[in-house]
Amino acid sequence: MDFDIVDDRLNSGAPEGPIETRWDRHRFDLKLVSPANKRKYTVLVVGTGLAGASAAATLAELGYNVENFCIQDTPRRAHSVAAQGGINAAKNYLNDGDSVWRLFYDTVKGGDFRARESNVYRLAQLSTQIIDQCVAQGVPFAREYGGTLANRSFGGAQVSRTFYARGQTGQQLLLGAYSSLMRQVDEGRVRLHARREMLDLVLVDGHAKGLITRNLVTGQLERWAGDAVLLCTGGYSTAYYLSTNAVNSNATAAWRCHKRGAFFANPCFMQIHPTCIPLQGRAQSKLTLMSESLRNDGRIWVPKNKGDARAANEIPEGDRDYFLERIYPAFGNLVPRDVASRAAKHICDEGFGVGSTGLAVYLDFEEAIARLGRDTVEQRYSNLFEMYREITGENPYAVPMRIYPAPHYTMGGLWVDYNLQATIPGLHVLGEANFSDHGSNRLGASALMQGLCDGYFVIPYTLGNYLAGQKPGSTRSDDPAFNEAETSVKNGVEKLLSIQGNRTVRDFHWELGRILWDQVGMSRDPDGMRRAIGEIRSLRDQFWQDVSIPGSGDSLNRSLEYAGRVADYLELGELIAIDALHRDESAGCHLRLDHQSPEGEPVRNDQDFSYVAAWEYTGDLSRPRLNRERLAFENVHLAVRNYK
Repeated sequence: MDFDIVDDRLNSGAPEGPIETRWDRHRFDLKLVSPANKRKYTVLVVGTGLAGASAAATLAELGYNVENFCIQDTPRRAHSVAAQGGINAAKNYLNDGDSVWRLFYDTVKGGDFRARESNVYRLAQLSTQIIDQCVAQGVPFAREYGGTLANRSFGGAQVSRTFYARGQTGQQLLLGAYSSLMRQVDEGRVRLHARREMLDLVLVDGHAKGLITRNLVTGQLERWAGDAVLLCTGGYSTAYYLSTNAVNSNATAAWRCHKRGAFFANPCFMQIHPTCIPLQGRAQSKLTLMSESLRNDGRIWVPKNKGDARAANEIPEGDRDYFLERIYPAFGNLVPRDVASRAAKHICDEGFGVGSTGLAVYLDFEEAIARLGRDTVEQRYSNLFEMYREITGENPYAVPMRIYPAPHYTMGGLWVDYNLQATIPGLHVLGEANFSDHGSNRLGASALMQGLCDGYFVIPYTLGNYLAGQKPGSTRSDDPAFNEAETSVKNGVEKLLSIQGNRTVRDFHWELGRILWDQVGMSRDPDGMRRAIGEIRSLRDQFWQDVSIPGSGDSLNRSLEYAGRVADYLELGELIAIDALHRDESAGCHLRLDHQSPEGEPVRNDQDFSYVAAWEYTGDLSRPRLNRERLAFENVHLAVRNYK
């Protein structure tokens, strides 16, 4: 690939010294905004999931004025609601050897040594406060008989550190943040704007000072001025068309910020979740996740004999291959997500898959029901079992679930420093929208942890450091920069509506998803990724010549909204493929066929690729500029991951 490479330009701002004291010392060194001055500043928070709602509520509680934007009709529909299994915290309630240091170690190792140590340690350190915060808000975590909070295990750890509320942990955590947010709405310190989509970032003198949004009901474009912007808009796995994310989850806000100057880091790092209900047909618009918590008691297997057409319950124990337990005896069914996903795909590729497509493996609770009793299993997983039965028509108490890997969480995102600030001053990026804490693979139950950590405990300090150097209220929405941004958005809308082609937006999105999944999914090879880049460019050209968008731009128009998002996916998709081709190693779930051990395990290239790849938009989608942030491993030494 032909692009410029720049080193030593990115400064993470991570403090030096003992890692255990970095955050505390850094907080003391940050500039403060006095209580009397906080009310003079306006902060624009885009997103109302766990990161956005917690940040908006906390900043308003501190005294800032907050404008909060929600793409749904209510914050309660933010995609954080879909998280099921739990949230990690190093409380060590079970006295089984957990600690902040072990959570830090597990996260760095689980991410295949591609995360910034300082951010990961801070996440582990603050994890214990998150639980206390959520309990105080009334989040109904599961409890033991004596009243203490319960824990269960998740992949990539040999301790039980995951707090949960049945299979509804994300929903309950979001309701806790939502209650705090709505209290601030009632107090008048947060103004909530539902059914708005961010379409551009406004820069004034190089700083993020405003937004252009579309009112999704009226079609009207709106201007919003503020003193800083917080982007809390989630990930971009829907670029793959089929993913576990909500259909409305999209990359537009982050991608428009990228084209305004925010670097995009590690875009090819995609979480492939091992326990999803398999694809049933092309008419399907998304995939449904079955919580990783099910791997605590469920056993994953396939028939030992290819083409075994017997029903699962008719296959005797001796004819079953519990392949995760066989290959990884130390962790068994609780290996990290990337390991479980690669193993499931490999076993299916070898012809041992089950179901009508052969692209599935069994997740079986027969042994757990016999050992624990149906009542206990039902108490732990009933809502998940009911969800599976409703979607598939099969009773998982009687027959095994069928699961297969699918795109889930994105570890890539906008590059941020230790203060969560992007390369655009004043633009802070929280939660899944940034790249910062997970490396090339996220451990299960850590997404909720990062979103709440960023919103409740990091940004209230680091945003003040930025605002302390800014004159409050210095930007107005009639600034010429707003004229330019709004005109740019209008031109884009008019260009889309003028095409009047023959192919649906969904058709283009589906084709892009197939290219990305087949060539830039779990198994990657150089020739396939080069083909993907060419095919995406060709598909993008076809989109701008032949997409069909009915309706107008000055009213409710779901097709227009969708087209704008797919147009951005077609640009981001090329960058994903470019990043994947450039990263000449296997890392996390991303197995380069030319970089694997004889046993099929991924082989990293630490000498050449121990860095964050932060891509800069140059105006030419085919020639982005690569900025490299070197990663130093001073506390967790580089090693080959071993879960055997």
